[in-house]
Amino acid sequence: MQTSSVVSRPIIQYTRDGWKKLVDQVAAEYPLTIKINGQEFATLVCTPEYIEDLVVGFLMSEGVISQFDDIEGMVLQKHVGIIQVTSKKVNPYYQEFHSKRYIASCCGKGRQGFYFLNDARMAKDLKQAKNTTLTVEQCFSLMDQLHATSTTFQCTGGVHNASLCDKQGIIVSRMDIGRHNALDKIYGHCLRNQISLSGKVMVFSGRISSEILLKVAKIGCEMVLSKSAPTELALELAQDLGITTVGFIRKDSLNIYTHPERIENLVDD
Repeated sequence: MQTSSVVSRPIIQYTRDGWKKLVDQVAAEYPLTIKINGQEFATLVCTPEYIEDLVVGFLMSEGVISQFDDIEGMVLQKHVGIIQVTSKKVNPYYQEFHSKRYIASCCGKGRQGFYFLNDARMAKDLKQAKNTTLTVEQCFSLMDQLHATSTTFQCTGGVHNASLCDKQGIIVSRMDIGRHNALDKIYGHCLRNQISLSGKVMVFSGRISSEILLKVAKIGCEMVLSKSAPTELALELAQDLGITTVGFIRKDSLNIYTHPERIENLVDD
């Protein structure tokens, strides 16, 4: 099984100058089955790095555990794509939800319903949180810093990037073929290393969908910045949950969609 993040592949490329053979860099896909106390819980498709962070963040955002200390141990069998999680305290929800599931790398959890009650229960209401503000220039700077860390994307064009930031810059960055996975890796890293999430900003390379917005709300970030577009439902959720959403961040322009009060020196004509 492939265990590196980038794979070299021979290709045939056509340009206006003609055909040529060369070696291209391709993002790896790695199926990972999570077993909890011996029972299969889910299979993720991910980039094979920071796997323990991914699993902790995923289980926390899914409501399977309530805190990192609920996990007694993790044993990764990387060559076969299995991670064994031992938990002393699994939420009752897990027993009801338990079934074999396949979670696609590009389409979230592929579930039949839209949002389960668990999503609403785990999302944090941040309307009263005013722990951070940014200037427009800081928004531009954080997006530039995200781009500078995106070396695997620049090499393959096949991954998403996310960074947890404060006013000063990036605290931790993660990349993955799955948008949701990149956020879960950051969440898991913070939980495992006792990094406070209060007053933090999530900077993201991809589209702000409703599931991404809910993930940001579960993590507890008051602001999400992206170079891409948001969806309508994501903006409705952001408005309800009190999250500042900034999209289409380019070299000299950006769009503020929800809760502009966290953007400093905003001129409202």
